[in-house]
Amino acid sequence: MSVVEQIKKVTAKAITQLYAVDIVEKDILVNATKPEFEGDYTVVLFAFVKQLKKSPDVLGNELGSYLKNKHAELFSSFNVIKGFLNLSITYNHWIDFLQNQHTNISYGVKEKNGERVMVEYSSPNTNKPLHLGHLRNNFLGWSIAEILDATGYDVVKTCIVNDRGIHICKSMIAWQLFANGATPESTNTKGDHFVGDYYVKFNDEYKKQIEKLKATGLTQEGAEKQAPIMKATQQMLLDWEAGKPDVIALWNRMNSWVYAGFDATYKTIGSDFDKTYFESNTYLLGKSIVEKGLKKNVFFKKDDGSVWIDLTADGLDEKVVMRKDGTSVYITQDIGLAEQKQNEFNANQSIYVVGDEQNYHFKVLKLICEKLGLASADQIYHLSYGMVELPTGKMKSREGTVVDADDLVAEMINISQQKTEELGKVKDFTGDELKELYNTIGLGALKFFLLRVDPKKKMVFNPEESIDFHGFTGPFIQYTHARIKSILRKIGEVGSLKSGFESLFPLEKELIIQLEIFPSIIEEAATDHDPSKLAIYIFNLAKTFNSFYSEHSITNAESEEKKQLRLQSAQLTASVIKKGMSLLGIKVPERM
Repeated sequence: MSVVEQIKKVTAKAITQLYAVDIVEKDILVNATKPEFEGDYTVVLFAFVKQLKKSPDVLGNELGSYLKNKHAELFSSFNVIKGFLNLSITYNHWIDFLQNQHTNISYGVKEKNGERVMVEYSSPNTNKPLHLGHLRNNFLGWSIAEILDATGYDVVKTCIVNDRGIHICKSMIAWQLFANGATPESTNTKGDHFVGDYYVKFNDEYKKQIEKLKATGLTQEGAEKQAPIMKATQQMLLDWEAGKPDVIALWNRMNSWVYAGFDATYKTIGSDFDKTYFESNTYLLGKSIVEKGLKKNVFFKKDDGSVWIDLTADGLDEKVVMRKDGTSVYITQDIGLAEQKQNEFNANQSIYVVGDEQNYHFKVLKLICEKLGLASADQIYHLSYGMVELPTGKMKSREGTVVDADDLVAEMINISQQKTEELGKVKDFTGDELKELYNTIGLGALKFFLLRVDPKKKMVFNPEESIDFHGFTGPFIQYTHARIKSILRKIGEVGSLKSGFESLFPLEKELIIQLEIFPSIIEEAATDHDPSKLAIYIFNLAKTFNSFYSEHSITNAESEEKKQLRLQSAQLTASVIKKGMSLLGIKVPERM
């Protein structure tokens, strides 16, 4: 139980004992005491003043006296300032915490709670390689899954691959027109890049054909419809849906190239899935659910035969769920897949990691599932995140202006090599060790930069800024971990501590307090579905350690007890940094 949890528990009991009033522990607000006041934690009293009919000062002094007398092992002193009860924790409590946890490799991880969560992320299209936006999605989804696992959930990582539709056919038509039988192997090109190049070629050719048709007098809209390459693509989609063998064969062949490319990228960035769904297998799902919804009058049919739902009473609008030709739309597929996933895994929550441009879609999805009374409705949670932009602006796949994920990772590794060599501290590393180090730093910088921002916010990615060894970055934290491990190697075995410390220096105490809140930070990140809370915490912990170490020697400590105190603090700091960074998908080197 954390210090804050203990404070809430004993404060609730104290109020019951003193005033015969039952208070729920979660209703007690406990904050870290502001630096300008004496104390470690502050109980906010205003919520109870009216109910207990006490002035803030009287209530604070009565509670403070009771807590100090009844729980002297936890509280050393208290003071009251304008309705805030500031509590100081005994030195022995911090020493006992450090002694108990400094060798605990599972510190911060909870036992399984019997609940299951599904996390769906990545969702690539098979007409192009992964790009910078996919990286934020993958890192966010993977990290949330790991954080939830650490807080006790059974986690299932899933991915839906968008492997069918008009955009896939565009790459296929372009390959038929321009490839002359070329393959990824014959051109020595990664499969997803190879197919993506033909998606760009399609768009280039489409633009040319539109301009030619406009020159004959057609409007923009008319030219777009009459362009031969677009008409051929539309026919290919019809042929695919009809199961035409040669189209299906080409589709399978080109998708296999893309999947091989995806697998290589996923391996490099450390992304994995327990179950992968394919739109080609799910696009017919939901049609039977729509039929049942019609009978229940959840949906209605228009004169042209299309099926809709009216959500105007819910503040939205009318939404089509089945086209007039009987084919499904995306929302129909998602309804069916939500039910399939729920039937397969019976999850307590199903998290969709999808960009904020789909906020409306997921509101509609959840609302329709609720109106249909589907089991999946309550579990749907959209983890919406902002787009990643470059200093030059937005990216566009069809114009070939996206930042390719593989290229970006390679660039980050190259920058990490340059920065590391500039520092000149790796002369005793072997070639393999250097390669591993550059990968660790480069990927760590990329992941940390993309995860340190609240998912709900848009962000601008700057490679050079992300790899600064002195800023709010992954490499700064990695360097701090390596520094601690170097200290521990030089000094040797960490011993035990005895209670009875009469004092702790401010930075000694601040470091221990920060280490103590690690489990609650993981819990907060899980509850809010926000890895940035963990990233910010680890960065602040690394900063605090560096301040502590620059002011207090470990090797030449004032006493053997102080030396062991600082060694244990360093050991636990390294452990927390390593575990915290691992939940973000980031490795930390033993030396650098």
